Amino acid sequence: MNMTPSAPPPLRGWPAGAGLLLLFLLTACAGWGFERIGAPLPWMIGPLLLSAAVFIGPAPRITVPNRLRPVGQIVVATQVGLAFSPAALSVLAELAPIIVGTALATVACIFVTALIISRISGQSLAQAFLSAAPTSPVEAAAMARAAGIDPMPVILSQTIRLAAVVLILPFALYAIDGWPDAQRTPVTLRIGDPVAVLILAGFGVAGAWMFRMARVPNPNFLGPMTLAAILSASGFGPAPYPPIVLAVAQIVLGTWLGATFRREIVTTALWMSLVGVATAVLLLLLCSLSGLGIAWMSGVDWRTLVLGAAPGGAVEMALTAKFLQQNVVLITTFHLVRIFIFMPNIPWIVRLLARREQHSRNKESRHDAP
Repeated sequence: MNMTPSAPPPLRGWPAGAGLLLLFLLTACAGWGFERIGAPLPWMIGPLLLSAAVFIGPAPRITVPNRLRPVGQIVVATQVGLAFSPAALSVLAELAPIIVGTALATVACIFVTALIISRISGQSLAQAFLSAAPTSPVEAAAMARAAGIDPMPVILSQTIRLAAVVLILPFALYAIDGWPDAQRTPVTLRIGDPVAVLILAGFGVAGAWMFRMARVPNPNFLGPMTLAAILSASGFGPAPYPPIVLAVAQIVLGTWLGATFRREIVTTALWMSLVGVATAVLLLLLCSLSGLGIAWMSGVDWRTLVLGAAPGGAVEMALTAKFLQQNVVLITTFHLVRIFIFMPNIPWIVRLLARREQHSRNKESRHDAP
């Protein structure tokens, strides 16, 4: 008999809405607190840590809907797109070989990580590869199910990877360069021109809708960013979002990411969690070393190459680059090039690895049969 108590059912109706509102108020306070102490990426890391603690600890009966994440993605993407000026595009053209080379180096690091983790953990190579491939947990889970792979370890590894990159990279760069002494401009509640905010948000939603209709991968980021970049490069870019809007977007993203750390998964699958941590740390280490190597050979700033090679999501890395005062357009382009090179090929690579492993198992079983 299974004596493990079942999780209480989630709240419905107005109690669920009130609980979600309380959670966002708490995570906003965490972001404010992290900003006060000068922590890197405070409006994302603060909510992420608090939300993860809440969902791993008391296992609340509230949920953070997946449909909230696109709100944060669209805001960040339109803001990033506005930075694509004609001068920025000329720099990208000059650095195209380095950008493509970095993307290919990151892909090689993914394969090496998958091979090592597969040997150590006993996972299939297809599962280890899908766990390390930089994509969203939702998309990775869908590809795992399509290939007949258990999606739970993949989801956990993907979530840990996103969180690890957001948490480790900014603090690591702080540790190397020193904690900045400059006072930040505090985020206030002033929105400025609400019409300008609505116009930019409208472009973002329109871009996301068009790319979703065209079935382009990652439409909630690529669509708004592309439309805003076209407007900016042509000289018709609208005014950027005020700091409070960008802070709210980060609170939404950080809270959603932290809420994916469910207590029942982390506590009942400790080995799975350790494998996920090992995958994230090893992949981040290999990608960072490859970035440093390319920086040494090319003469490009090593911080740019490390952020460009990092196995994080495009949204998270754009925010990290903006906060660390690096070239947001350049670093975002590194990740976009990797997305267009790598993302369309993940499903068939996973299917190929799964078929080869199944063929090897069948061959061994026939060999061992009397």
